Amino acid sequence: MLSALDRRDRPPEEGAAAGLQGFAVDKTFLSSLKGILLETELALTFIIFICFTASISAYMAAALLELFITLAFLFLYATQYYQRFDRLNWPCLDFLRCVSAIIIFLVVSFAAVTSRDGAAIAAFVFGIILVSVFAYDAFKIYRTEIVPRATQGDQQ
Repeated sequence: MLSALDRRDRPPEEGAAAGLQGFAVDKTFLSSLKGILLETELALTFIIFICFTASISAYMAAALLELFITLAFLFLYATQYYQRFDRLNWPCLDFLRCVSAIIIFLVVSFAAVTSRDGAAIAAFVFGIILVSVFAYDAFKIYRTEIVPRATQGDQQ
């Protein structure tokens, strides 16, 4: 009779190993356009978070929130784990993530530049660059995901 200690020492069975592959990182996604956009958004958001932490700590919460949201989307897309949540409209959520980030970073960047601090001005410059990256990402999502779905609904 096998004890629990003996079962832990054995290698996992085929079915159990297949269940663990849900978190395997898809390297082709990370090198695709969407993966590069998410990685760029994550890096720029981190830079802005550091700039806000160094100058105006009141605005760092917005950058930290967007950092976590972008990191979550990068994780879900890179591991293909978002496919398990088939009831959610992922292109629409991603589009709304980009639009909300554009609004948040425009407001926070223009508010931060009024302090005339060096790190705040750097956060403003990186914020404007990040807004353009988010706008491009929102445009690509709209053109590739949302418009084709709307035309398919009209044809049916």
